[in-house]
Amino acid sequence: MTLPPEPNSYETNLYEVGLDKNAANFVPLTPLGFLQRSAAVYPERPAVVYGERSYNWREAHERCRRLAGALAGQGVGRDDTVALMAPNLPEAFEAHFGVPMAGAVLNALNIRLDPETIAFILAHGEAKVLLTDTEFAPVIAAALARLDRKPIVIDICDAAGPGGERLGEIDYEEFLAGANPDFAPVMPADEWDAIALNYTSGTTGNPKGVVYHHRGAYLNAIGNILVWGMRQHPTYLWTLPMFHCNGWCFPWTVTALAGTHVCLRRVEAAAIYDLIRHLGVTHLCGTPVVMNMLLNPGPGVECRLDRPVAMMTAGAPPPAAVIEGMEGLGFHITHVYGLTEVYGPATICAWHDEWDALPIQERAVLKARQGVNYPVLDGLMVGDPESLAPVAADGAAIGEIFMRGNIVMKGYLKNPRATGEAFAGGWFHTGDLGVVHPDGYIELKDRSKDIIISGGENISTVEVENVLYRHPAVLEAAVVARPDPMWGETPCAFVTLKPDTSATAEDIIAFCRDHLARFKVPRTVVFASLPKTSTGKIQKFALREQAKALP
Repeated sequence: MTLPPEPNSYETNLYEVGLDKNAANFVPLTPLGFLQRSAAVYPERPAVVYGERSYNWREAHERCRRLAGALAGQGVGRDDTVALMAPNLPEAFEAHFGVPMAGAVLNALNIRLDPETIAFILAHGEAKVLLTDTEFAPVIAAALARLDRKPIVIDICDAAGPGGERLGEIDYEEFLAGANPDFAPVMPADEWDAIALNYTSGTTGNPKGVVYHHRGAYLNAIGNILVWGMRQHPTYLWTLPMFHCNGWCFPWTVTALAGTHVCLRRVEAAAIYDLIRHLGVTHLCGTPVVMNMLLNPGPGVECRLDRPVAMMTAGAPPPAAVIEGMEGLGFHITHVYGLTEVYGPATICAWHDEWDALPIQERAVLKARQGVNYPVLDGLMVGDPESLAPVAADGAAIGEIFMRGNIVMKGYLKNPRATGEAFAGGWFHTGDLGVVHPDGYIELKDRSKDIIISGGENISTVEVENVLYRHPAVLEAAVVARPDPMWGETPCAFVTLKPDTSATAEDIIAFCRDHLARFKVPRTVVFASLPKTSTGKIQKFALREQAKALP
């Protein structure tokens, strides 16, 4: 027997010789395969339910392939952008698969934005096609009027919705009907390829485009399953907007488990409780605002559940009393934390069985912490923003929260400077401030970027201040977060008027309503001289303390 020649181990990597990547042993990670598997293995199981509409996984797969084929027929291909303006409808779910199956990138728009911001996003993201629900025709028409290059418009005509003007030449169902149901999906050539584009307010007036890749979407979808202990075939209620960080990756998570997507156009307490009882909802996500809504649904709504329902929440830390109240109704609360830049949730308050023996008030305080990293997030640290040295794990030393790993964004679209700043030192700088407790769990304390999180929505204080400064009577303005029991935080404007002018709080608020999305409008206006440093910089920390003390 002749032995093969021995390679020189000093010159050759033993585990690379003849062991190359090929089609048999390497496929780029992508959540698109979740849909193919669920359709093949569970074709008759319910995939989507919306009012009187429902269809199974075989039909869901066909509809998504039709959407991909229809988009390809309009010239949409690799790395083209397809925008979506819709609430939590079946069409929004389908876009999360059909758009990337055409090789394109999904840009789900926040349905609460104003025309000017939407126009900026459509232009900056170079949207080639826009799928839009007719309810939003007025704001979309105003946005399109601002564009020199307009996308192809496909109208979503929801029979259960309020209706509205059609802006395109074809509606969504006609668009799908003319497409090939056997269209071959365009799978990513590289798992680093972009799958989605999401805009975040950041700290400047214009939003920044956060780019997701197929690898990150795949991993965070799996991460949701792991941290939530999700079993096969969940029934997931869409109370979290799909436009928000792609629904925290749950369009892909629920599909991986061949679950049922229960769509809901408007988030209302009575409808939520009705769907929980009649459709056997097992999971839902929502901000503390949704929790407050479920705790205080109004007269005639039965709150108590006949079986436990898992609810994941994020945003501003929910008050312990809210968590306590929700668990008293039968909801099992899981608290997560993340940002648009990390595909939604990236840390979780991982629970320990021994904590179950604690009084409910103590359990609620523990659950309000942001916790530890997702299994798919490789690094989580609280450290000095300059040196990146970790702070002491004493629950008192404050530092910036940093993250690194495969569920961190590719970067900001067309913004290399912001991308470089965000990734300085090999970590993603969240801009959020927190502490580390002795058990290693982090707790959010403040936001160094002054972003206001109201009902789970990011509000740039700079954007609001820019509008305030356009009021003819305003000399100086500063906006900070004011704690709110319903929304977590709301904008509070501190205003100094010009000499010999006058304006009321109602005047200022009305002016903002004319120039901002409603959720960005200040709820409170305080007329005062603004505290400043010796260099003339407004001391926002002092204003935040004043806002907290307001009656």
